[in-house]
Amino acid sequence: MEIHVLNAQGHSIRAIAEQLGVSRNTVRKYLRDQAAEPIYPQRVPRPTKLDPFKGYLNERVAAAKPHWIPASVLFREIQAMGYTGGVSRLKEYLIQFKQPEPDPVVRFETAPGQQLQVDFTTIYRYRSRLKAFVATLGYSRATYVRFTEQERQEDWLAGLEHAFAFFGGVTQEVLFDNAKCIMLERDAFGDGQHRWNRKMLDMSRDYNFRLRACRPYRAKTKGKVERFNGYLKGSFITPLATTMRQNGLLLTADVANAHIGPWLHNIAHQRIHGTTGQKPQILLDEERHSFGALPDIQVLPHTTHRSLHIARPMPVESLQHSLSVYDQLLQVVR
Repeated sequence: MEIHVLNAQGHSIRAIAEQLGVSRNTVRKYLRDQAAEPIYPQRVPRPTKLDPFKGYLNERVAAAKPHWIPASVLFREIQAMGYTGGVSRLKEYLIQFKQPEPDPVVRFETAPGQQLQVDFTTIYRYRSRLKAFVATLGYSRATYVRFTEQERQEDWLAGLEHAFAFFGGVTQEVLFDNAKCIMLERDAFGDGQHRWNRKMLDMSRDYNFRLRACRPYRAKTKGKVERFNGYLKGSFITPLATTMRQNGLLLTADVANAHIGPWLHNIAHQRIHGTTGQKPQILLDEERHSFGALPDIQVLPHTTHRSLHIARPMPVESLQHSLSVYDQLLQVVR
């Protein structure tokens, strides 16, 4: 194209050849054949820092199907294996395997110490089923997680008790969905005045928080905890379950509880949250000043779990193997 432009401007073949750094025969060739296009040799792809890890990435993506391991998790994994490149190149490589995500939901905001959103989510991974009690603070987005085999009344009560101890205080209100073991009858005493489970009602009085329930068919009212459920499954459960499966081990509630504490502290609470733009840990440190005080455990005869002093989830018994085995296998989810 440049040869034809310069020729149209009146430049000689010699002048065009000198200006473009090509031979006069090349200039004559393209001037004779108006349709001719230059042929460039195919470039050999240059090696990248990611190349040695593509086999590992392919195996992880394939082993996780039909679920997805986020790029941030895989980035930590290959960094531990010696990868020194950036996360952008990794994301560019992974995009060929990923399905498009749905549009995000707009969240409403609450003041520090105002609301705790709680939920039970069911996790299916490779023919196993777990339940997870998830409690997310509305202001800081800091979260507590406790895995169980079932979703019973005592699991809700124990989950709340452990969550308040984990955060170091009590919010003004707790937002639930319409779980049968928590709410016996909706609007039993008028609009918004529900018949709550007696033990849950007693707990709310002892801890001094208000009970709130989502409206039917509007589960996104507690969208902050719902959003975290997806993050938990993608960034913690899927890589953990995939690693266990690749090593012939079974993911159980005990195994998950043994590793969720460090993951919450070191990863989930240290990430930059997509909505707040800040780390949940930083906002949690600020929000703690707005919490109500924890009650004296001696005045709670209705509770069966005595663990308010526990600051984070701890390993429990009945693991299939010793913790050292899991520590060696599961460093990628720390």
